[in-house]
Amino acid sequence: MAALETLQVFQALNRSPNARLEHSAELGDGMAAALWSNHHDAQDYEAPSHHTLSCYIAGGTGTFRRDQPGTKGGPDKLCILPADHQSGWVINGDIRLAHLYFSPEQFALGCVTLLDREPRELQLRERTFLEDPQQVRHFRQLISLNWDEPGERLLTSSLAHEMLSHALLSQVGVRQGLRLKGGLAAHQRRQLVEFIDSQLAEAISLGQLASLCALSEYHFARMFRVSFGLPPHQYVLARRLSRARELLRASSQPLGEIALACGFASASHFTNRFRQALGGTPGEYRQAFLR
Repeated sequence: MAALETLQVFQALNRSPNARLEHSAELGDGMAAALWSNHHDAQDYEAPSHHTLSCYIAGGTGTFRRDQPGTKGGPDKLCILPADHQSGWVINGDIRLAHLYFSPEQFALGCVTLLDREPRELQLRERTFLEDPQQVRHFRQLISLNWDEPGERLLTSSLAHEMLSHALLSQVGVRQGLRLKGGLAAHQRRQLVEFIDSQLAEAISLGQLASLCALSEYHFARMFRVSFGLPPHQYVLARRLSRARELLRASSQPLGEIALACGFASASHFTNRFRQALGGTPGEYRQAFLR
């Protein structure tokens, strides 16, 4: 999970004497959320290692970027702050805002599975005071949930995935002037995606995957990471957990059957992996969607 102490945008606000953290939660899958109040402040973000989606809930009409002093914020305005960006902000008056933080690994997964592109080809567009009514509704739904209650925190995690998918589909562009070196060919990447998704019920070895690309395990592992943005074992586990979440939401299959269908050795192994990733058990996740 995304540890809040490692999130530079979160920590910058947390250090401010004028900003007040109303609520925060680690949501699993490299994501976290926070709800802030702030007034008469200044903030600088210097190349954070994570991405941030921001929504102004109330106020913010006196807030602006130092490099765009003529453009002011306001309720329901969105900002997209990619990893490695730099920005300076002036907050005049009061503001209440919600943040959703997500890791480069989650961005990479979305690029591969949702956009069928290599993560290194794409970038999250930096946007200031964007209007996006659908994403605003997501944010307002997000802050209406009780992040301290285990079931609602799992619903929050599911909603955060929807918000990330929305951002990927609407706010991602191709990096300009990029000359890609190394990595897998596009047809190899697609073949691996299809093979892994078709074999989730089975044990999948590094050797199997490497043989599909006629590479040694050593070279394959390096090239996979270049093209997928994360190592093979992490990608496979993410796909197993994604399939498990789908089955938990859409079927009444026993947990043991879902565990086997997603390639986990046992129900207990499934439960442990699920809890490590999402902060709750498969049973709690299913129950949250039955409410």
